[in-house]
Order: sequence, then structure tokens, then C-alpha cells
Amino acid sequence: SQTQLESKNAMLEDAQAFIDSVLSAMTDVLIVCDVDGRIQRVNKALETNTGLDHAQLIGRQLADLFEKTTFDPIEKFRDKVRSRQHLADCEVTLKTVSGAGTPLAMNCTPRYDHKRRLVGIVLVGRPVGELRRAYRELDEAHQRLTQTQQQLIVSEKMAALGRLVAGVAHELNNPISFVFANMHALKRYGAAIKGYLTACDAHIRTPKLDELRRKLRVDHVLHDITPLVEGTLEGAERVSDIVQDLRRFSSNQEEPVELFDAARLVRTAADWVIKAERIKPAIEFDIPQDLEIKGRRGAIHQIVVNLVQNAVDVLADQPSPRVVISARVNEDVLEISVKDNGTGIRREHFDKIFEPFFTTKPIGQGTGLGLYVSYGIALKHGGNLTAANNEQGGATFTLEVPINERT
Repeated sequence: SQTQLESKNAMLEDAQAFIDSVLSAMTDVLIVCDVDGRIQRVNKALETNTGLDHAQLIGRQLADLFEKTTFDPIEKFRDKVRSRQHLADCEVTLKTVSGAGTPLAMNCTPRYDHKRRLVGIVLVGRPVGELRRAYRELDEAHQRLTQTQQQLIVSEKMAALGRLVAGVAHELNNPISFVFANMHALKRYGAAIKGYLTACDAHIRTPKLDELRRKLRVDHVLHDITPLVEGTLEGAERVSDIVQDLRRFSSNQEEPVELFDAARLVRTAADWVIKAERIKPAIEFDIPQDLEIKGRRGAIHQIVVNLVQNAVDVLADQPSPRVVISARVNEDVLEISVKDNGTGIRREHFDKIFEPFFTTKPIGQGTGLGLYVSYGIALKHGGNLTAANNEQGGATFTLEVPINERT
């Protein structure tokens, strides 16, 4: 009936309007052509890219839209289309109104009618720039995820190490306290015995006592008591310093400002690193004797250890490895520089050396966190950490940290 016919026409018009709206909304290029390559239908994206309107595109040969040098994959596909093969992600260049071709990642599929007879092909192309941007964003997201995973692993390891170090420091602190107390007592006892024997020697002198004195080497013993006790106390003080450094390392609390000898701190930090190395480079110090300052001792110690370790690592293959460490106070700023005679820093690495997990060391020989952590500590304490290549070769890392007061 007339009513049914009008209803079907309305449905067809709605379906056509729906298809047209979908084609217009597509950002990918769509081309429908017959088996001879004549274009039968296109979408708005193709019109925009080519600068040609719908009437100019319909009936054109497909090959006219693409650069000849890139059209070969589609041409070969047309020859094989009767075997029902598909062509995926071939890269072709679409001619554009501006004259600059647009690279497309093109997918081609055969098109059949309702009786499964081949009637043409359908091509859908996406600008390669969008795909490359999507791949780049995916790769960046994957790298961020990998870095986050590594950070979590390192954080857990550092937390476990902190707990272990706290326990070790606590266990060492008690016996070293006993050593300190006993050595100070021995120092007093030694002085008392030495005074007593000197008094006895002044009032009681017999040949037998003189012979016994020589036999027991009493003079030598009295001469050695003081340096032996002082040397032992110095060793105990070094152990105590190590214990305090371990406790600071394992503590999450803000480090207090304290008075300390920066010259001794730098030398101790360098000794820590060098003593653990199999091949020991030559170490030169350019540090004044009197360098007592007020600052955060543990933070500076950790940075110096990282910088010296980094310098020693890059000198592993050098024939005459050498590290020069200097320190001075310049207008209430402590400046510490660590200079090596290695190969220096490559130009493309300068923007990355302070980034987390960046390392030029072989896999398994570095976490890429040393310079990153040191840089963060320096900034946290109002300072800075910089790097530069030396004219004679190698690199120099310079730490600048404000100090509260110099004595």
C-alpha cells in the first residue's frame, strides 16, 4: 500500500542519513571503488585532505589520488583481490591540495554484493602521524610504568636495607661505647703508671732494677703507651662516625644542623669508596686543614660518596686513573668538586645524567639512581649539583651547599 511504501522510503532515508553521518564523522580516509579502480564513494575526510569535492572525486581512478611511487602495494592487491586476500597497514602517500603528500597507513578489503559476487574494494587509511603519536604515547606510558615498577622495587630494597642498617648500627653502638670508655680509662691509668715509675726511678735505683728495666724494655713501653692509646681512640672515633652515618642513612627524620669538619668528612667519604674498590685510582685532595662548618653532615656525606663512586666507576678502563677532590667555602657556600680523568660526558647525555634510572654502565652494574638522589638532596638543602667536561678530558661534578656558619 501507499502507506507501507512511504514508511519503507522513510526508513531508507533514515538509514542513508545515518550512514552519511557516520562517514562525515570519520577522521580516517574512506574510499569505495569498483573492480576497475573507479571511485564510487568517499567520505568527508578524503575531501578535506585532497581539496576535491564529492563530485570531483566520484568516477576518478583510484591511482590518481596517490603518489605513484607508493601506490604499488594497492595495485598488486587489486590484481590478487579475486583470491579474497586482504591488505593491512601498507603505507601510501595521498596527494593533497597543499602539494605536500600525507602518508597513510592503508587497509584494503574486497567488497561483495548480496550474492557474494566481487564488486570492488574498500580502502580505509589513517594518517601515519596519528599512529606514530599513539605508538609514542604508548611507549612513553610503558616506560613510565617500567620506571614506576623499578622505583617500587628500589624503594622496597632501600626500606629493607634501612631496617638492616638500623639494626647493625644499634648493635655496633653499644660495644664501641665500651671501647671508648675503657680506652679513656686506660689513657688515665697509663699516665698514672708512667708518673709513678718516673718517681720511683728518681728515688730508687739499683743495678738489679736497672737490668730488669732494660730486659722488660720499660722505657719503650712507656714511650708507646700514649700513641697506642691515642691511635686506638682515633680508630674508635672512626667506627663511631661510621655508626652515626649508618644511623642517619636509616633514619627518615630531618637531619639536624651540626658543627663538623668538612675536610675530614670528604676524606672519610672518599676512603669508604676507595677501600671497597679492587683497582684503586690515585686520589688527590685539595682541601684546607681547617674547614669546620655548620650544616647537614649526613646529606653532604652521601652526595660526596655518590660523586666519588661515580668518578671511580668511569675510570675502570683508564690506564692511569686519577681523581682530584677539592673543597672550599666561598661566601657561606660550601663548594666540593670531584674531578676525574675519564672519557667525559657525551653531549647527548648532559640533559639526562640527573634523571632517575639513567645510566651508561652495563646492565647489572648500576641503578642510575646515584646522581639523581644526590641532585635531589642538593636541591632539598637549597644547593645545586652541576656537571661539566674538562678541557684535558674527563668530567667534574661540583656540589654547592649553603652553610649556616663557619667557625
